[in-house]
Amino acid sequence: MLRNGLEPWHLLIVAVVVVLVFGSKKLPDTARALGKSMRILKSEAKAMKEDGAPATVPEAQTPVTTVPVEPPAATH
Repeated sequence: MLRNGLEPWHLLIVAVVVVLVFGSKKLPDTARALGKSMRILKSEAKAMKEDGAPATVPEAQTPVTTVPVEPPAATH
């Protein structure tokens, strides 16, 4: 029953489900966005390998966090 895992008809069923879920008009946009995301992921991974260290935020660009201060309590 489970000879090769995926048979050609399995891929056909997956393709039909994808078309039904996303619609035929949105598929090109979805594929384009997925391709762009993959290119960005590849370039970032390559940049990290070349640097040899994970990307960090430089000290000058570290966001400043502030602690909210409560107003003084009114005395009666």
